[in-house]
Parts: sequence; C-alpha cells; structure tokens
Amino acid sequence: MDIIGVGYLGFETAKLEEWRDYGTGVLGWQVADNVDPDGLHFKLDERRSRFSFWPGEIDRLAYVGWEAVGRQEFLAALDTFDLEGVPYERGDAELAARRGVREVARFKDPVGFQHELFYGQKFAPDSFLPSRPHSGFVTAERGMCHLVVITPEYTDALEDFLTRIMGFRWYGSGAGKGRTGFFRSKLNDRTSHDIAYGHGPGMRGIQHVGLYLKAMRDVGQTYDRVQQREIPMMMTLGQHTQDPHLSFYHYSPSGFAIESIWEMRPWVPELFEPNPETLSAWGHQLVGPILGPSVKKISELGEAAA
Repeated sequence: MDIIGVGYLGFETAKLEEWRDYGTGVLGWQVADNVDPDGLHFKLDERRSRFSFWPGEIDRLAYVGWEAVGRQEFLAALDTFDLEGVPYERGDAELAARRGVREVARFKDPVGFQHELFYGQKFAPDSFLPSRPHSGFVTAERGMCHLVVITPEYTDALEDFLTRIMGFRWYGSGAGKGRTGFFRSKLNDRTSHDIAYGHGPGMRGIQHVGLYLKAMRDVGQTYDRVQQREIPMMMTLGQHTQDPHLSFYHYSPSGFAIESIWEMRPWVPELFEPNPETLSAWGHQLVGPILGPSVKKISELGEAAA
C-alpha cells in the first residue's frame, strides 16, 4: 500500500482542559478552532488538525490515521483488503468531514487496534501559529510522528498483516525485552519506524508518541517547561543506539509519554537488521516507569466510545 505515514491520531480522554493547557503551554501546539466542536483538536503544521481528543471516561488511543498518497492509492488499498478478506467500513460523508479528509475507511489490525486510511486532508498554507516561540514540527514527507503500542497478544498474523497486506517494512525488534516489532510505511525512508508493537501480557494501550522538532532549541525549551511544571519524565535527554537523534521522554496528561526529538543528522536505512547491545548510546536514564498509566490491564478497559 502506498502509505506516507501517520497522518493523524485520535484519543479519548477525561482531561480535555488539561490537554488544552499542556498542548499549548508545553508542546507549542496550536488549537484548531475550525474542527468538530465535540472534541479538542491541535495543529502541528498547515494541515487542519493532527491530534484530536474526544470526551471519554478512560484515557486511551481511539484510532491511528494512515495517509494514502491519493484517491487511486486509497482505492487500491481497499481492493487489497477485499482480496485478503480484511473487514473494513467505508466512512460516510459525515465521518470524512469530521476528519477533514476527502475519503476515509476504518479497519482493525489483528490484535484489535482501530486504524483509519484516508487521503486528501484539508490544509491552509502558512496557517500554523505555534502557541509559544517554536520552530515547528517535521511532518511533511514522513508523516507527523511515530507511536508505540502495547498489545496483550503479539501474533504472527499481526506481522503478516503489517508487512504483507499493508506493505510496511520490518525494521527489527529493537533493544527491548520480550517480543517487539518496529515497522515503517512503504514510502517512509526518513525514519526507522512509524509504529511499533510491544508484547505486554494482559495489557493494552499506547506507550509513547514521538514528535520530530525542527530545532534542537525547541527540544531544550520543551525540556525546560517540563521541568518548570514538574511534569514526570520517563527518560532523560539521550540518543538511541539505532537513531542519530537527540530526545527525551515525559508523560502527557493521558499517561502516555511524549518523545521530543531533534535529528542530529538524517536517518539512513540500515543495510542489515540492527541488533543493538543497548537501547541508547548515552543518556536516556530511566527515571519513570516504562509503561505509564495509559497502558492498562484488560480488565480496566471498557468499550471504546470514539
């Protein structure tokens, strides 16, 4: 499938006002006022919105939006789903309007996470006005972020679905313990992964979201604001072994971590599958739990609302 990367993310939360203050005051996001008023939406660039938060009783990931190049690629992806017997629901005009896209389809992966495929998201040139001094986010050619989710089951069917059906590239298992997998979309040759799945028996949720910032200063100023507000951190400033990036992790109001990343040099695809001895070359001291409160026991999760 001709997928660029992650185009938007949707969450349920009981902390809408906390997100409004945190998104603008800490991360520098812009509140998008011309989107569905039932939720809280943020801009990171010229697109209508990238992050949407919908009222809910439990904080959780509601959906992952994958961007197809255009209409022909979108239709070809649906043909693949038909051929492979993958259930999906073609979104109606109302859903497309809510997402600000031309067309959208909804489907689930083999371990139960909700995904959406879309193309043609609305945009307005030069419309991003950061809520604090900020150089902006790297979003254009690789998608807007990466994310890591935890699943109670990690199956061969999951890897087959991601690599053979969706056409993602397998990157490796990383340096973590247990069964994990890192994947990037077919058209992404700028980053190591768009999504990663970690096996957490009896657990489900989103572990972190990685945002690429345009300047090292933006990472530093975010770091300062996190410290000033005494927001708990997961990992201190450091560099992963398999990525030439500077980053740190802190916890969002919903309990998943935000990794703020600055690329020290462009990422180049490996000629072989990496198997690093350690997670990081320096720094990244673990100062909080690796799984925040956004990853819950299955018994704690009810039915999703969004």
